[in-house]
Order: sequence, then C-alpha cells, then structure tokens
Amino acid sequence: MSDSSIPAGPPAGGPRPFFRDSGSTRTLHFTDKEIQSSMSLLNPDALDLEYTRMMMGFVLFNPQPGRILMVGLGGGSLPKFCHRYLARTEIEVVEIDPDVIALRDAFMVPPDDARLRVIQADAAAHLAGLEQHADVIFLDGFGVGGIPAALCSAAFYADCRRALRDDGILVINFHVNHPDHHEYLDRVRAAFGSSMFEVVDDDMTNSIVFACKGDLLDDPAASSLARPPAIPKDAWRQLMPTLRVIGATLVLR
Repeated sequence: MSDSSIPAGPPAGGPRPFFRDSGSTRTLHFTDKEIQSSMSLLNPDALDLEYTRMMMGFVLFNPQPGRILMVGLGGGSLPKFCHRYLARTEIEVVEIDPDVIALRDAFMVPPDDARLRVIQADAAAHLAGLEQHADVIFLDGFGVGGIPAALCSAAFYADCRRALRDDGILVINFHVNHPDHHEYLDRVRAAFGSSMFEVVDDDMTNSIVFACKGDLLDDPAASSLARPPAIPKDAWRQLMPTLRVIGATLVLR
C-alpha cells in the first residue's frame, strides 16, 4: 500500500487530525511529528502500541468490569479491543473533537450498539456530574502538546475517583518525559492515596498509572498471571508479554 495522508477536514481553531497509511499500518496524527494511534490493517482489533497493552493491565484485578469509561477516542484501539474481547462490558467513550470521531470508520471502530457508545463531550464536564458510574476509567486524552490542563488537574482526578464504583480502577497514560510528570503523579496520589502504582514502557516514553478506589491493587493473586475465564485465550496471548512486566512491578511494590 502506498504512503498517504488523509485529512479529516478543514481546520477549526487548531490542527485537524489525519491518518496516514504506510504498508499495512494506519496511524492517527495531529501533527507530522507525533503518532497518536496505530492500527494494523491486517488485524485491526489488535493493540498495536505497547502502552495500550499496558493499559489493559486492569484485567489482572478486574477481568470482567460492568462498565468502562474511556476519555479520548483516538484511533479506537482500546474500545475495539474491549468491545471484541470483554463480551459483558459496556464501553463508553468520551471524545471532545468531532474530527476525531469522524475518523472512526477509517479506524474500523464498530458503530454504537447496546455495549458501545461514543459521546462527543468535554470529559472534564462529563465526569464532574458522575458518581459510582464505572468500574474502570481510562484517561488517554491528548491534544497537540500533551494532556489538556482540564484533564490533569487535582479536581479532575477527584472527579474520576467519585465517578468510579467501589474498587474501581483509574488507568492513566502519561508521557514520562513531560516536565510536570511528577506533579501529575502527586495529584493522582492526593485523590487516591497510596492505592496506586506506575509501569513504564521499555523505551521510557509512556508511563501507565493504575489507581484504585479501594484496595483491589493489593490482591496478591494478580501477580500470578493466571488467565481468568472471562478473558478469551486470543486476548490473553496478546496481552501476556506486557502483563508479565506488570506482574513483576507488583511483586516489587
């Protein structure tokens, strides 16, 4: 397949997202310099980037959540994977940019159904009105330059905690080299206390933080890496190399 770039439409106050095909890979971009999401055209439901597999580490603690709330649609890698493999889970995706949502077909995100819903909304405002809403919350909302200020404030992390059900898990994608990275961790810790841990990918680019509204992260069974019956074998095979890294982190906590 030839290399190509497809814009989402005319700009409206900022860079417009576009996708680029190179060989069997399709990537989402806000700028030429950074990849926001990556999809294999041969296996579009697979998690192509390591950080997305790390975010799925919550299955070690809760392999069958009732509802996952995701902040940031991007190329839809995590919604697609969860929709395919977590058959009893409702998936709610909040995305502020209509131009990102407009690319959902290009990234083969399934249409909304009884289990999947994509909502165009400001996630900070959306979560502020929720309580006991989700078992897992993913924070993967990025714009040009990093995480929007409203999605990494102390007040927002407090709202995330309130929106979680008991023993709910917040999963956050951070950039390790961001100058405010440690400040962000302190804000999460202020909302969740000591019930949190961090895993960094091999190339020291992405930091995935897990924080819990409860003590579920202290479950010693999580580091055993036994496949739960609720997780299909195909999904477990894809996740296992990354889950081993998370399991090793748990042992060292």
